[in-house]
Amino acid sequence: MTEQRRHTVEKIGGTSMSRSDELLDTLLVGGRSGTDLYNRIFVVSAYGGITDLLLENKKSGEPGVYGHFVNADRDHGWSNALTRVVEAMVAAHSAVLKHPADLADAGDFVRDRIEGARSCLIDLQRLCSYGHFRLNQQMQLIRELLSGLGEAHSAFCTTLLLRRAGVQARFVDLSGWRDECEYDLDERIAAGLADVDVSAELPIVTGYAQCTEGLMREFDRGYSEVTFSRIAARTGAGEAIIHKEFHLSSADPRLVGAEAVRKLGHTNYDVADQLSNMGMEAIHPKAAKTLRQAGIPLRVTNAFEPHDPGTLIDDQPAETPAVEMITGLGVLAVELFEQDMVGVKGYDSAFLEVLTRHRVRIVAKSSNANTITHYVDAPLKAVRRVERDLASLYPSAQVTVRHLAVVSAIGRDLVGVKPLLRGLTALEEADIQTVASQQTARGVDTQFFVPRDEMEETIKVLHRALVEEKSDVIALTASRAA
Repeated sequence: MTEQRRHTVEKIGGTSMSRSDELLDTLLVGGRSGTDLYNRIFVVSAYGGITDLLLENKKSGEPGVYGHFVNADRDHGWSNALTRVVEAMVAAHSAVLKHPADLADAGDFVRDRIEGARSCLIDLQRLCSYGHFRLNQQMQLIRELLSGLGEAHSAFCTTLLLRRAGVQARFVDLSGWRDECEYDLDERIAAGLADVDVSAELPIVTGYAQCTEGLMREFDRGYSEVTFSRIAARTGAGEAIIHKEFHLSSADPRLVGAEAVRKLGHTNYDVADQLSNMGMEAIHPKAAKTLRQAGIPLRVTNAFEPHDPGTLIDDQPAETPAVEMITGLGVLAVELFEQDMVGVKGYDSAFLEVLTRHRVRIVAKSSNANTITHYVDAPLKAVRRVERDLASLYPSAQVTVRHLAVVSAIGRDLVGVKPLLRGLTALEEADIQTVASQQTARGVDTQFFVPRDEMEETIKVLHRALVEEKSDVIALTASRAA
């Protein structure tokens, strides 16, 4: 890949991709012309809802093609699900493409990819009817195959859209479709961008990349941000940009009011990691690590407000200690109480092993002499399995599960701001029961555990107390620092 000046690598999410015809007049082209159109690499997700249909619904868990295929021996219900994907893909590109020739090309592309995948799955199902072959040994490859269909479709159609607008756009397919070569991720990226001239072309790259590591195996649905960050690091981008449909703000404006929230103009990767832990990803933590190690700043912008600089995320400390964001997450508190735990090793590791075996994500943890509590983000049925395993391991212990919420006050530097004291005081005055609270010595987040139905009110109260109100403590701390 050749370049004349440092470029940007930019990612567009699925919901925004579904409005790519609008992005043509803002983010993709807007008022740009000539060379100003280039020195950018766009990494795109599938159109909104397509990956859910291909794999499973991310929120409800309703099976897509993958779910139907792996749970059926000879049933072809998955084939009907694949036909529904065709209908959804055609509807998605018909909403953004207007020229008949582009619509025809997009339709041909969908038929080629989907029918190719259908033939592959039929052959695999037939092969696995023989005793020597097991479908469960192929499940990860099936997931990889299906994942790449959505991104390839959206990238191809976006390339058509841009070419129709007079832009020298180039479809860069990293999905490995009908590719007989084996590459690791860096090699796949290098091969895809080998002869791209970013100073004169606008590469539209698939968020999914087929590689020997198997992106889905480690990152599952977070793979597109991993691809995005590796492209930025490998090509030496000046900046990495994620375009969303909203600004990163101090809280959800629907909860605390649009007039009360503050847009985050600048924060750092520590805060981004805390947001990921709270299920509010600015970027996948592994992708953030790649950018951080490469010294590449990340910018998060609103895709439909191209003139707003958005939020810059880098590795710089805060100039002034402050709470920057309040956010909450519903969790299940799994508590192990065992009187004989005092001074005995092994309880922690055994608890963690059970959680890991059942793929339960840990949000926070607390412990004392005879009690260990993990606050987890997982389906109740998975947590019930954890509960049974712990009860079997420690028959004399008490294992309890409670529905709670964790509300976190996050900032680059909370030292001296006293968020724990001020937060507990505000919650007491609002008559909100605090089940537990904690903050770490690193000084980047403070967590308040409250009943699940009190989460939204807790966010409002803490936002007023810690973000909206000008604290004398903050002012005093700033003056001392100066």
